[in-house]
Amino acid sequence: MGKRVTKLQQLQNQGASTSGGRSLDSLSEDFVAYLRGECHLSVNTVTAYQHDLNRFLNWLGARRLSSISVNHLSDYVGSLHDLGLAATSISRNIVSTRTFFRFLQLEGVVRDNPADLLLTQKSWQRIPEVLTPNQVEAILRSPRKTDSYWQRDLAILEVLYATGCRASEVCSLRIKDLSLEEKHLRCEGKGGKQRMVPLGARAIEAIKIYRDELRATLATRRSPESEALFLSRTGLSLDRIQLWRLIKRYARRAGIRSKISPHSLRHSFATHLLAGGADLRLVQEMLGHASIQTTQIYTHVEKSRLQKVHKLFHPRA
Repeated sequence: MGKRVTKLQQLQNQGASTSGGRSLDSLSEDFVAYLRGECHLSVNTVTAYQHDLNRFLNWLGARRLSSISVNHLSDYVGSLHDLGLAATSISRNIVSTRTFFRFLQLEGVVRDNPADLLLTQKSWQRIPEVLTPNQVEAILRSPRKTDSYWQRDLAILEVLYATGCRASEVCSLRIKDLSLEEKHLRCEGKGGKQRMVPLGARAIEAIKIYRDELRATLATRRSPESEALFLSRTGLSLDRIQLWRLIKRYARRAGIRSKISPHSLRHSFATHLLAGGADLRLVQEMLGHASIQTTQIYTHVEKSRLQKVHKLFHPRA
């Protein structure tokens, strides 16, 4: 939060009271506590909302929160477009701003919530990048036995594609979350919700190789030993940034030049399941989506793929 907090403090020192007597720092801290305690949001979502709030408060400047109208907020959304943020990021900023004003209502700082009038436009929804089965196979074959941590990296890639888990969920997996005999794992998703996800034979084999050949060595580099399944070279739990870099490295090695992230394997997992005839509700459950509408985007992906095939091969397309 570094420089942005400093800027807010400067505004406050200049007498820019925007919160009806309460400091912005105080409101920000209470808002984070509200997100954790009342909204039960995940750590990653709370962190994202904090970044969004910092951006909004810097845009706010010397304006009073109680004077903000929907027209002001429309200008703010316009500024997000000018920054070049992705449509999904803009939609999340709108949701976080709406939640912040809802909190201000509860605190008596504002009477109305102008952010309720801001709509997250469906036209902003971006079809996720999906890999072909051949591209996924190329990535999964990328770890080489000459790589220092190839057993771990292969297990991570297999688990990401076999389960459709989010990067944060894979990073937080613990040894005790595995049930290889019953061929599933337990992961904790958004809001602390737990779910059981099936594991395929290749993922199980890769996990066993990593567990038996490498993990014990990595675990001894830290005292006490971490309970995490996937460990870094220092014996700590692997974090999302490390996981992202790992995916990028193996995607380049596989010759894939498009923008790839851990989420690309999640998107591919869902799309390939639906293409194979899986029930939408079951895919929703495996992905940990609270709403079926979130999962339905993958049916749009599959329809777009079918339309391309139809156009390419049908004589009257």
